[in-house]
Amino acid sequence: MSGSTGRPLGRRTFVLGSAAAAGTAALTGPLAQTASAAAFGWSDDGSNYVVDTGASLVFKVSKTNGDLTSLVYKGTEYQGYGGKNSHVESGLGTSTVTIAQSGSTILVSVTYGTLKHYYAARSGENNVYLWTNKADSSVTATRYIVRVKAGLFLNDEPDSYTYAPTVIESADVFEKSDGQTRAKHYSKLRVMDYSYIGWTTGSVGLWIVRSNHEKASGGPFYRSLLRHQSADGGGLYEILYYGENQTESERFGLQGPYVIAFTDGGAPSSSLYPGTLTTSWADSLGISGYVAASGRGRVAGVGISGRDTAYAYTVGLANSAAQYWSSVRSSDGWFSIAGVLPGTYTLTVFKGELAVYTGSVTVTAGATTTLNTIAIASSNDPSNATAIWRINNWDGTPGGFKNADLMTYAHPSDVRASSWTGNVVIGSGTETSSFPCYLWKDVNSGIIVYFKLTAAQAAAAHTLRIGVTTAYANGRPQVVVNDTWTSAVPSPPTQPSTRSLTVGSYRGNNNTFTYSVPASAWLTDTSSYNTLKIYVASGSGTTSFLSAGTAIDAIDLLA
Repeated sequence: MSGSTGRPLGRRTFVLGSAAAAGTAALTGPLAQTASAAAFGWSDDGSNYVVDTGASLVFKVSKTNGDLTSLVYKGTEYQGYGGKNSHVESGLGTSTVTIAQSGSTILVSVTYGTLKHYYAARSGENNVYLWTNKADSSVTATRYIVRVKAGLFLNDEPDSYTYAPTVIESADVFEKSDGQTRAKHYSKLRVMDYSYIGWTTGSVGLWIVRSNHEKASGGPFYRSLLRHQSADGGGLYEILYYGENQTESERFGLQGPYVIAFTDGGAPSSSLYPGTLTTSWADSLGISGYVAASGRGRVAGVGISGRDTAYAYTVGLANSAAQYWSSVRSSDGWFSIAGVLPGTYTLTVFKGELAVYTGSVTVTAGATTTLNTIAIASSNDPSNATAIWRINNWDGTPGGFKNADLMTYAHPSDVRASSWTGNVVIGSGTETSSFPCYLWKDVNSGIIVYFKLTAAQAAAAHTLRIGVTTAYANGRPQVVVNDTWTSAVPSPPTQPSTRSLTVGSYRGNNNTFTYSVPASAWLTDTSSYNTLKIYVASGSGTTSFLSAGTAIDAIDLLA
């Protein structure tokens, strides 16, 4: 899916890059270089290895723990806030740190137990290339954070500020005096939506270009913290694994390269983006877990039939070792995923974020697996079922419901949110925009949908469907029709066990609840409105927006 330029994080900041073929590991395309302005090489100052890229960037890596202790670009120090360095997770502790130069590349290697981390510099480039290989769970290492000094970049993308005065949730969600909320979680973005994040002053840009995330988890639609600013500085993140609202187990192995890139104010070179970055120069560096382009394969699909062309489609590959994805060409459903590690994968076709096809594909190193046209069965898309009425369409997201867009960058208590209560009348024309995207046991449980039935419809039993995208504290819908018929409490589906609805994410495991409503439950007076009350059932959760809750995809009554 192609990305777009998002709102700025700093003065004239370009937040998002093109995410074309995001998530793939294709290793093609040129590397842009900058004319050398100094001597390329490295030195030892006693405490750090000092690397001069021969361009405008000099950086230091601690010989003790592998922290990045200095980032000097054009004579200005950018590294550091609150006395902290840039590093894996919150710092690795005492490590074995070595350095080597091979022609136009310098590689710093950090070993901490079973974890290996790498920094590389290329002659004439204002970039630092990073890899992290987490071999097992013995080391907690889920991110790399670049810590940037305060005052160097303004922030006019305020949702990730973490210094609003009032803490309202879990010591990491804040409220300003005007009622707007702030948290480092509020990125707005799914992984597939961006290639880089960062700040610019207009004359200096500092960015992290993300890796292909092949060893990350959560798939193309996963949301995670990307950057934040606080009173003492800012942080840019490459999230290698994040447990919040996570739908998959952690994958282990080498992740990268991801890139710390300085520019003269513009976006980082597109040659650094996931899917276009060439790293053949790293093939012989001895990076643990590194697999060159020759050891990878490709999957290509000639087309996908049965699509609803009103929606974007994505193809994902996943197994326990790796994940990849690619957007689908809208004209015919063609797709290509390159740079895939050999193995057998589950192939999933998503309409929006709703899985509508699954299959299996095997990838071989150095070869292309070509797939014939994939046919999406009509029954696999719930939108194809004939409905008496439907609120929203089925696409695996709460998009279109009340407050849905705001919830990717704000807390539900935010003053900008519309009321979470209010009932819905079928036929009003505002069914979707009036229905809240989230339901909570302690906030708006018992919302009412009013609808009329014809005599023939009222004489028959019908299936009611409620689609959800995630749940918090096992929240799931229980329904009451006309105050006379009450459904059983459904069993909770598998969902993430952490916060979700309050930290900017509706992405869990899509699930459809079905309720067989007998004809005796309907009103026989066709001029009267039937009532459907939707409650949230669960004994878990606490109060208010941390009570049991769920995010809604669509609701319909089948004919």
